[in-house]
Amino acid sequence: MLWQNLQEQTLQLGWEFYGPVLLMVALIALAVPVWAALGIGSVVMLLATDVLPISLLGESLFDGIDHFALIAVPLFILTGDVLVRTGLSNKLLDVADATTGGVRAGLGTSTVLGCGFFACISGSDAGGAAAVGRMTIHKLVEKGYPRPYACALVASGACTGILIPPSIAYIILGLILGISASTLFLAAAVPGVMIMLSIMATNMVMNRIHNYEGEKIGFDWGRWRRSIWDGRYALLVPIIILGGIYSGIFTPTEAAAVAVATTITIGLLQGTLTLADFPKMLIGSAKVNGVILPIIAMSLPLAQTLAALGVPQGFAYSVTSITDNPYIIILLIIGILIAAGCVMETTPNIVILSPILLPLAQETGMNDIQFCIMMVTALGVGFITPPLGLNLFVISGITGESVLKIASRVGPYVIGMLIVVLMIAYIPALSTFLLPDIY
Repeated sequence: MLWQNLQEQTLQLGWEFYGPVLLMVALIALAVPVWAALGIGSVVMLLATDVLPISLLGESLFDGIDHFALIAVPLFILTGDVLVRTGLSNKLLDVADATTGGVRAGLGTSTVLGCGFFACISGSDAGGAAAVGRMTIHKLVEKGYPRPYACALVASGACTGILIPPSIAYIILGLILGISASTLFLAAAVPGVMIMLSIMATNMVMNRIHNYEGEKIGFDWGRWRRSIWDGRYALLVPIIILGGIYSGIFTPTEAAAVAVATTITIGLLQGTLTLADFPKMLIGSAKVNGVILPIIAMSLPLAQTLAALGVPQGFAYSVTSITDNPYIIILLIIGILIAAGCVMETTPNIVILSPILLPLAQETGMNDIQFCIMMVTALGVGFITPPLGLNLFVISGITGESVLKIASRVGPYVIGMLIVVLMIAYIPALSTFLLPDIY
């Protein structure tokens, strides 16, 4: 039966389909920009299959990025940049350290909490890894952590950038699948916190085994109150963003705009930001955004072509022909996502895989919201999975530490995060707990 099904798919999808797919893979492997690889592959596939007129390509490119919600992407990126330039990120880390410094492995725990704070503002994992890594890794080493382990801890904590709302990943995923970003933010709140707690718990266990930080220091109420007061303006930013989104006052795009205005105003009033900094900030954010938006633009013609060819349905049909056990199918989906997260950034993974894997997930009885949360979380695990986890390379780049040494210490965090992914996949209530009864 399986051979017959695969044979039918091969007849329907011959080299006019597989050729462009292999071409895209080859171009990405040769370090051609992802957007260019997707664009070339889409054009070749359209010309070879003739399922859609090539004249629709130009219109589809603009339709792919003609969304109000996409305005939030450059705004959140800019907010993160302003946060670092004004020193507000340091204030957030001080608050995190004062809050958790009194527990065993307090500095490691505060580092993870700091990553979570940064995630609530920037929505980026790579940005969080770079920002928090520069500020905390040397402190962790001074405290007694081995340098490779400290790098692995920060790389793992930075995964919260795409897991804790507001996340750029959920904005893009919502656009691709036609789901409200606000709904995804609400659904991701509990799983995002679970991931952060799993990383903290893993670090505590490793500290218990290896005694990196030694004896715990008692909680200091005076220090905590001082840190809260000193960091009051920094704390205002995540409160405005998350409070505004979850209360329904702001859309994610409006929240991003308010966050930019707030951080810039604070920086100007405190004197930590000048008008001379604006060109650098805008150029830096534009460069990051210039990588993301072309990929999104190319996603629509590719998705339209794949849909016209019946690829998502065909893929789901082939997999379910191998096994109809929903638990095994979910494990296969998770494996695909983790492997993809190892080699590609969030945006191209979402663009390429979400339309293909969603029908397969629906075959298992999984609803769209649960699939989205599981997908982003599994991709986050891939970002630290050796030997190709992207966050490992980011941390290696800013510290000079060997990627292999960092990868050798990240295993416990991969296991801890994977447990949470499996819980999200098999317990729907974790993703729909805060949503209306219709979910």
